Amino acid sequence: MSLAFPPYEFRTRIRGGRDEIWDELRGIWLLLTPEEGVRRHLVRYLAEELGADKGRIVQEYPFKLGRKAFRADVVCFDATLRPLLLAECKAPSVAIHDGQTLARTLAQAVKYNSVVGARYIVLTNGERHYALERDPSAPGGYRQLKELPDLRQTGEHT
Repeated sequence: MSLAFPPYEFRTRIRGGRDEIWDELRGIWLLLTPEEGVRRHLVRYLAEELGADKGRIVQEYPFKLGRKAFRADVVCFDATLRPLLLAECKAPSVAIHDGQTLARTLAQAVKYNSVVGARYIVLTNGERHYALERDPSAPGGYRQLKELPDLRQTGEHT
């Protein structure tokens, strides 16, 4: 699998005939699915390249929308502990660049963010990334960014 992230090293093992990967933030072994591989890369990239504080990255962030429970793949919080970035990860085989798939993935992330309230949304399948910033004046309330946001430059939540 060729991902659009730096070539990070991860702790992996085989247990019971299944590949597992170490989640350094939660301190647990996880089944290494294609989507989990993308999530592990994204979390490292957010922390090591974009300046997210590892202590303020939450994976599988739980929330409720109406009476239904949901989980956002990754949510980063700012220094005031308000949601800064919500990320939705897909397996590399999910062609998020396809118009219909991109629209579905974006709709899912926007729906989640209607509750979470992060400034940024990131969609990734590991090979392609899309970043949006909340902008009430833009169509749909978001504007697309050319690259993933540098989280060191965001300061306080806006």
